[in-house]
Amino acid sequence: MRFQLVAVGNKMPSWVTTGYEEYARRLPPDTPLQLTEIAAGKRGKKANIARITEHEGEQMLTQVNKGSRIVTLEVNGKPWTTAKLAQRMQQWQLDGRDVSFLIGGPEGLSSACQQASEEKWSLSALTLPHPMVRIIVAEALFRAWSLNNNHPYHRE
Repeated sequence: MRFQLVAVGNKMPSWVTTGYEEYARRLPPDTPLQLTEIAAGKRGKKANIARITEHEGEQMLTQVNKGSRIVTLEVNGKPWTTAKLAQRMQQWQLDGRDVSFLIGGPEGLSSACQQASEEKWSLSALTLPHPMVRIIVAEALFRAWSLNNNHPYHRE
């Protein structure tokens, strides 16, 4: 099973790249995490935000690996504990498909992304900085993997 993180935004600060890469590289070769960045649309005073969000969503969906389960990161999604994420990971492995996580831009995800989603995951009731979500998802996936594999990283 492979994980893919499809996120709006590129040219991240070095601390974001470093944090994401730290946890992504910890996952084993049979469960890799790949990042696919989508350039954010230009947002100005007269920008059509709805159209920009829809365009970003179209780009995101074209980058999702064929046949993947789509999980969107949304404030009003379901909150998962580490144990629940570890359980979901085991179920995904049994399903045999790759999993693509979608992180929207400043205004969130397009309606097309939300409709394509098989699961909606909420990291917090707070609105988090989108660059930070990459790091949190990568760490959460590594922690869930470590729980499933009795790795010492996860301690309760």
